[in-house]
Amino acid sequence: MLKIAYSPIYKYDLPEGHRFPMIKYELIPEQLMYEGTISDKSFFSPDQLNKEELLLTHTLEYLEKLDLQLLTQKEIRKIGFPMTKNLIERGKYISKGTYMCTKFAQEFGISMNVAGGTHHSYADHGEGFCVYNDFAIAANLMFHRKESDKILIVDLDVHQGNGTAHLFKNEPRVFTFSMHGAKNYPTRKERSDLDVGLADGTEDNDYLKHLFELLPNLIKQEKPDFVFYLAGVDPLQSDKLGRLSLSVEGLKQRDLFVMELCKLNKIPLIISMGGGYSEDIKVIIDAHCNTFRLAQEIFF
Repeated sequence: MLKIAYSPIYKYDLPEGHRFPMIKYELIPEQLMYEGTISDKSFFSPDQLNKEELLLTHTLEYLEKLDLQLLTQKEIRKIGFPMTKNLIERGKYISKGTYMCTKFAQEFGISMNVAGGTHHSYADHGEGFCVYNDFAIAANLMFHRKESDKILIVDLDVHQGNGTAHLFKNEPRVFTFSMHGAKNYPTRKERSDLDVGLADGTEDNDYLKHLFELLPNLIKQEKPDFVFYLAGVDPLQSDKLGRLSLSVEGLKQRDLFVMELCKLNKIPLIISMGGGYSEDIKVIIDAHCNTFRLAQEIFF
């Protein structure tokens, strides 16, 4: 059975003007159940990260600033959301959900988080709608508990995973691969183990050509025992924060390739959703739901 991390706390109401990026987290599960792709039995509710778990990735000073609501206005602007206690607590559930997905991925081959993909978060600060770094937290928990020896992070969001790259720059047990818009946010990029910066307007064929050539070789080279996949839908041509020009069908082919490759190589796959900012919310929901539809079709 496809197991998906989701909790009512994901439905966090932000003030007017900040709601749009967040509403998808409640609409995706509703759509998947409405169309019969999954049932409510697929969902599991993660518990909350504790301080000891968070300290494996984030600094004590940063965590205390978050918990006590002591971030400066400059730090808040960098994150992009108004800081509230509920937002901070929400992130602790989402990140724990990504870690809990690793258990189900071992059992079923794949597990998914309705949210997550918060790859702009560093050890000591957040950026770009990212407070905690869920992939880094999950990876560090696995290493701490001796549950993994090598993780490959495949970040196909339109924005470079700068926080993730910086967090793991000296960690040989994690290989970070980011394929993104070269001129997209962040302006100052970090160095991943492999970065592919794509030109503005890159379309399906060129995008998929890079992926089809690179990913099989990375798996052969790195021999990961887990793959963490950030399946952002912001490479879409319609995305207002992206600069690439993929179609919905192109994104489906991207996801299909990643999933089939992991299944073929018997590598447990953990997927977080990442970004998606098209003007039409229906486009965002359909593109994200395609990822879940493919997972159900390929693995079950």
